[in-house]
Amino acid sequence: MRKIILAILGVLAIIGAILLGNYIVEKNQKPKPKFNKQIKTVFVQNVENKEIPIILSASGNLTAKNKIDIFSEVQGVLRPSRKAFKAGTNYYRGEVLLSINSDEFYASLQSQKSNLYNLITSIMPDIRLDYPNEFEKWEAYLKSFDINKTTPKLPEFTTDKEKYFISGRGILTAYYNVKNVEVRYSKHRIRAPFSGILTEALVSPGTLVRVGQKLGEFIDPSIYEMEVSINSEFADLLKVGNAVALSNLEKSKQYIGNVVRVNGRVDQVSQTIKAFIDVKSSDLKEGMFLEADLVAKSESDAIEISRKLLVDNTAVYTVKNDSILSLVNVTPVYFGAENVVIRGLNNNDKILTQTLPGAFDGMIVKINKKK
Repeated sequence: MRKIILAILGVLAIIGAILLGNYIVEKNQKPKPKFNKQIKTVFVQNVENKEIPIILSASGNLTAKNKIDIFSEVQGVLRPSRKAFKAGTNYYRGEVLLSINSDEFYASLQSQKSNLYNLITSIMPDIRLDYPNEFEKWEAYLKSFDINKTTPKLPEFTTDKEKYFISGRGILTAYYNVKNVEVRYSKHRIRAPFSGILTEALVSPGTLVRVGQKLGEFIDPSIYEMEVSINSEFADLLKVGNAVALSNLEKSKQYIGNVVRVNGRVDQVSQTIKAFIDVKSSDLKEGMFLEADLVAKSESDAIEISRKLLVDNTAVYTVKNDSILSLVNVTPVYFGAENVVIRGLNNNDKILTQTLPGAFDGMIVKINKKK
């Protein structure tokens, strides 16, 4: 009887342990989370194929079209001028930029002129006797000869005998010696070849100037030139005379230029070709950085979209049946800095206007119809 009672108690204990274990397991089990299926909203626009102008973007620095480096061809001490020879000084065409001491050359020039005058004077009696018909023109030449002015051109020779006679007396040699010294003397004064502004001054009054020394830089600020590099693919599309839209980096100022030259050689390293653009404006300065937009050609049956929307440079996402994303292959025609021109879409196809994180072909989406 005792064994039976113990057996019953053992069975009850086992059953109780099983029930307690099941209770604890059921109590610790958490309910499975329920996920609500989310459908992302996308922004789209209808495709409208049309003719898209291909605009080549480039940039470069402005350089004055008329620009000279000033060098000295003679030696001497720089004299003070009416205007200070300093950067930023304006000069008119023909105005003296620099004046170099020329006392030594002036004395030599006067000596050469005096020698020429004396030679011609010494032959006048012979001309009266041997060439009476030529006497008047040589007499007129002597009367017009002013030692303080530029030496006048010698009279024209009427006969070979006259020419041989004048040459034999050393007058031609003396005349050209004078003209040579006059040319050298004139180089002691450097004049502005055009109206402009001095952008660099490397000497000051009192400086000893040597032959071949650079003295400064002079530019015409009324017209500038910009050199840009364009992909050689569009080399045949660049035409001299094409209008070019220019702007500064902040896009706050706009200018209009014209293509004036196109280089005939392609750079072997970058495979680009250089084009040169002229631009005029009162607020432009040497060295300014501008951006240029050149209209090269037009592409028909194409659209322009943001480069961010292009997938692997070969496809874009469209929405079919107003709910399903579809990855469609396209043909990129031209890549710009921010946009790309593509072909291959049909009119009225719905294309995404914003990137969609985690997008995939066949994804269920909802179109935002708010405008």
